[in-house]
Amino acid sequence: GRFGFKSNNASLLDQIAAAMAGDLGLTSRAYPAQPCMPAQTACREAPAGGDPELSEAQLQTIAFYLAHLQPPARRDPDSPGVRRGERHFHALGCAACHRPQLRTAADAASPLLRDRLFEPYTDLLLHDMGEGLADGRPDHLAGPRDWRTAPLWGIGQVQAGNAAGFLHDGRARSLAEAILWHGGEAQAARDRYAALPRTARDDLHGFLGSL
Repeated sequence: GRFGFKSNNASLLDQIAAAMAGDLGLTSRAYPAQPCMPAQTACREAPAGGDPELSEAQLQTIAFYLAHLQPPARRDPDSPGVRRGERHFHALGCAACHRPQLRTAADAASPLLRDRLFEPYTDLLLHDMGEGLADGRPDHLAGPRDWRTAPLWGIGQVQAGNAAGFLHDGRARSLAEAILWHGGEAQAARDRYAALPRTARDDLHGFLGSL
């Protein structure tokens, strides 16, 4: 799969149906039962909104909308500090997993999405991120330490929010904390980041903020 923190959904439609069921309690053809535990009597007794609550047409419409959202525009990509930060990003080894560019399939279902170069800053693959980020449980083929590389596009806009939290569970209060939590396959890049002088770190943060 390519969708979800642990790449446990194979398609955008699967990811939407799983989120609708797990986060909102809405049934669909993929998740026909309410996700209520035996002790959750109020959940089990709540009125249903249909059987299923989300039609196939609604799921397809949501998937079309999300698939065709325009990527966030970069900000000040040519400023000297951002350019220096981008060089640090590559020198540290961050781009090995946070790949700057990917290309869509030539036979993508939507003609608008075929053979398109885009810049998500991810490889969409699972990586062992170390014990510090482990959640203590496997998820399909992903182990407790395995996480899909998070896309970085738009991260500068997230950072501007008042309640910005980074990593899969929002534990990191800043980009610096998020980087320092990296371990496992990313340990070497994390250590190189920790050894940077303050000015180089600031440039790297500026580059990330521009995405």
